[in-house]
Amino acid sequence: MCAILEVKELTKSYEKSDFRLNNISFTIPRGTIMGFVGENGAGKTTTIGCILNTLIKDRGSIKIFGKEMTDTSIELRSDIGVVYDSNVFPEHLTPANIAAGMRYIHANWDNGLFQEYLLKFKLPEKKKIKTYSRGMTMKLAVAVALAHHPKLLILDEATSGLDPIVRDDILDVFLDFVQDDNNSILLSSHITSDLEKVADYITFIHEGSIIFSEKKDVLKYNYGVMRCKQSQFEKIDSSDMLAYRKHDYQIDVLVADKEVAAKKYPNVIIDHTSIEEIMLLLVKGVK
Repeated sequence: MCAILEVKELTKSYEKSDFRLNNISFTIPRGTIMGFVGENGAGKTTTIGCILNTLIKDRGSIKIFGKEMTDTSIELRSDIGVVYDSNVFPEHLTPANIAAGMRYIHANWDNGLFQEYLLKFKLPEKKKIKTYSRGMTMKLAVAVALAHHPKLLILDEATSGLDPIVRDDILDVFLDFVQDDNNSILLSSHITSDLEKVADYITFIHEGSIIFSEKKDVLKYNYGVMRCKQSQFEKIDSSDMLAYRKHDYQIDVLVADKEVAAKKYPNVIIDHTSIEEIMLLLVKGVK
């Protein structure tokens, strides 16, 4: 299946900062959700800025629907919905005011669909945004982003700071969105449990570099962690280790295929692992 977003060897640096994106590459197939994870300052927002052409990249290529975005790519932008981690709407406006303005911004604005989302999210149409809670504000942003029928939805920490019930409501909407194989989502988040629920792929960025970009099911069901004593650890071939981390009484070893490792090291306990534990071992462990 062809990709809806292709990022290849993206590099971005800043004059007065040591931070830089280092040859970022990943691909989002159509009909899928890509979880984009990394600690604060890892480069997620900078990457998204380059994708949306609000930041000028140093080099590399970014193709959305097979095309490079420019300042004049009006049609391309109309196929993208964006939600940031904070409210971008003037607080004195109501959802009705926003809908009236969006008709002039988006040629594909669907007010009927917008009303459906307001009803689904239980958002009062004529109340000012300043009366909304954070959860209501983020639901409104999602409703606006989806009401013009985008094909690519980009979310920059849109679920951070929300309670589990609100996050669950929004995640269900995301899953519905990608039931159409022409739609995809780039979901930047540090909440790995959300990504384990909805993502098809996980891309992990750390200090401006991609650590891995992999199918979620491969990470969840193939990867494993060996819980070793020192004597057991010394017998493990270094080529079988992706990373390891020593604790007071145990050494955790990350392996890419727990079934193969179980056959090769039958006396060692091998556990299922989580995306969060994989990230911690790859960042804080020894490679």
